[in-house]
Amino acid sequence: MEAVSEQKPRSRRKRMTGKERREQLLDIGRQLFAERGFDGTSIEEIAARAGVSKPVVYEHFGGKEGIYAVVVDREMQQLLGMVGEALIGDHARAKLENAALALLRYVEESSQGFRILARDSHAASGTGSFASLISDIATQVEHILADEFRSRGYDPKLAPMYAQSLVGMVALTGQWWLEVRKPKREVVAAHLVNLAWNGLSSLDPKPRLETLQRKRRAE
Repeated sequence: MEAVSEQKPRSRRKRMTGKERREQLLDIGRQLFAERGFDGTSIEEIAARAGVSKPVVYEHFGGKEGIYAVVVDREMQQLLGMVGEALIGDHARAKLENAALALLRYVEESSQGFRILARDSHAASGTGSFASLISDIATQVEHILADEFRSRGYDPKLAPMYAQSLVGMVALTGQWWLEVRKPKREVVAAHLVNLAWNGLSSLDPKPRLETLQRKRRAE
């Protein structure tokens, strides 16, 4: 009599919950937007990588624009939160050091997100551009510089302009460092703060363009 072979039950793939599927689509969208940008990414590819049909993507986000908007908003909130938490300490220099380190840490640990933001957010994001993000971060730095300016006898009304300059310098350096990754994050931050702090320490209260002054004297 032949032995009856036991048939093993087929392992069924666990069905994702709506929340799990949504997060999966966001992760895939984030990867593709970082690699190819908004215009270079298609709903078809997002759906294919997720192993679902296009209607599933539309059901969750209404289209590629919906995924992109959520991805960009999350990245902006994460970066703003990291910089905001870094602006602690009793000394202005410590705050600048912490802020520079926070931005570079975001570049290092969230490279995909930074690529998306630095590519200058597409109008579909609905959350503004990279320039507006830098402006938001600069706004958090303004009061630090304003206090420092007052203590040194400089005009605190100039603090917003200097804040934009400082944050822009760190952000652009971050874009460069994203590709080279040398030297280490702490070294890059130290050099940025060296340039910024020592420059601030020796500010001329009423700076003038030397070339323009010489030109006027020659006329």
